Amino acid sequence: MIKAVFFDLDDTLLWDQKSVQKAFDATCVYAAEQDERIKADELEHAVREEAKQLYASYETFPFTQMIGINPFEGLWANFQDREEEFQKLKDLAPGYRLASWDLALKKCGVDNSELAKELSEKFPLERRKNPIVYDETFKVLDRLKEDYKLLLLTNGSPDLQNIKLELTPELVPYFDHIVISGAYGKGKPDKGIFEHALSLMELEKDEVIMVGDNLMTDILGAQRAGIPSIWVNRKDQTTTDVEPTYEITSLLEVESVLVKHS
Repeated sequence: MIKAVFFDLDDTLLWDQKSVQKAFDATCVYAAEQDERIKADELEHAVREEAKQLYASYETFPFTQMIGINPFEGLWANFQDREEEFQKLKDLAPGYRLASWDLALKKCGVDNSELAKELSEKFPLERRKNPIVYDETFKVLDRLKEDYKLLLLTNGSPDLQNIKLELTPELVPYFDHIVISGAYGKGKPDKGIFEHALSLMELEKDEVIMVGDNLMTDILGAQRAGIPSIWVNRKDQTTTDVEPTYEITSLLEVESVLVKHS
């Protein structure tokens, strides 16, 4: 019998991809207004590519993969966490942000280090302006909270994930526990973080279910830990070798799945 539901945060409860898109839109449109040679869509494509390549070149890359911190989070995170690896990221971040925008501008034919600096500072501000929660999130959490314990299981830097939660403070009270990979030491799909979450809830693996949008972190990790899973497939993606226990297209379907599973 299911007694608790584990939820992923980014792109499950929070629409992180849309928040990031809005930040890119605002920043790149601003850049195009400053220099007529710049086309906003071309700059966005360029900065996304440059950021990914640069991010992967740092010695911190294996750590960010293990914890689950993506290149675009690096474009606005401050990494105020105390652990040594996060301190390295904190030191790298300003230069990473500046270089990503500078290289992208140059790819668009514009050599302007002052504008690059301005854009590197504008993007984090724009990202913070746009915390977006899916329309159905609170409706579903309201229903489930009556009958189940809830736990939030999210990959990322504790500093950054807590900023996301501070920007959407209504989410926090729903959860009995909030587990962040950077605080635990490893991220999803490592089965250890799921077992840690189980121990916090004092429950067995067949008494919980994992809800998430990412097959390779949320669903694979649950599978490795022997926990049933619900894949929120909003984009009609095709499955890989990772098979969720259930597949839905909206959070609104979670409740009916739980009834079915019981």
